[in-house]
Amino acid sequence: MSSVVNLYEALTTATDERARARVIAEAFERLEDRYPHLPDLATQGHVRESELRLQKEIEQVRGDIARIKTDLLKWLVPLMLAQVAAIAALVKLH
Repeated sequence: MSSVVNLYEALTTATDERARARVIAEAFERLEDRYPHLPDLATQGHVRESELRLQKEIEQVRGDIARIKTDLLKWLVPLMLAQVAAIAALVKLH
């Protein structure tokens, strides 16, 4: 017989509410023993919350990358011009 049928029979034959509550508590205990990882399972809500958090972090990283590109250009363009000027000066000296 399945455990669900056993639970049904135990509930219907319980003498009072206190006995029914004990049957239900024991059923939950067996469930927790059988599936110890059950509290760690993610629900759709958990997954959606993680997805939204990751999307927010991705947008922040994209903004950081844009700022880094701008900062690199601010440094590279003057350095390249200085390098061209240094090479031109060396060519004139030669």
